[in-house]
Amino acid sequence: MKTVLAGVAAAALAFASPALAALKVGDKAPDFSAKAALAGKDFDFSLAKALKKGPVVLYFFPAAYTAGCTAEAHEFAEATPEFEKLGATVIGVTAGNVDRIKDFSKEHCRDKFAVAAADKALVKNYDVALAVKPDWSNRTSYVIAPDGKILLSYTDGNFMGHVTQTMGAVKAYNAKK
Repeated sequence: MKTVLAGVAAAALAFASPALAALKVGDKAPDFSAKAALAGKDFDFSLAKALKKGPVVLYFFPAAYTAGCTAEAHEFAEATPEFEKLGATVIGVTAGNVDRIKDFSKEHCRDKFAVAAADKALVKNYDVALAVKPDWSNRTSYVIAPDGKILLSYTDGNFMGHVTQTMGAVKAYNAKK
């Protein structure tokens, strides 16, 4: 029984404990394109193209249709109009349950922001592999300036706080413009 409890505790800690994201503030964000969906419609997302419009809130999450990821998507959906007023684009990215992102974008992102499928290269380039399930992405949020530099790098397995952290970084960026 102690072994089972230790395993459960370790898994919970891997999902919920804060850690440092590999990409640091000031680093150049790796450019990428990925299959994505917005309001249930497929399209090709391009980071370079999105950055031409303003800062990008790039948030990685473990898997579509899991409890924390669904709650986080709802929080980002509620905040998306404010991000848009600040000139920022929100994009959620996951390596888990990527076959379901089209439905997830409609049902849980509430047609407000796009969600993209991360391949292994994207997970590696952003160093967001989930420790307990390396084929999935962890919960890391980045805010990227239009010049491609990272303004915020925030990793925490608990979804609460990601919207607040990214919103603060976008507001700080706008205040310095």
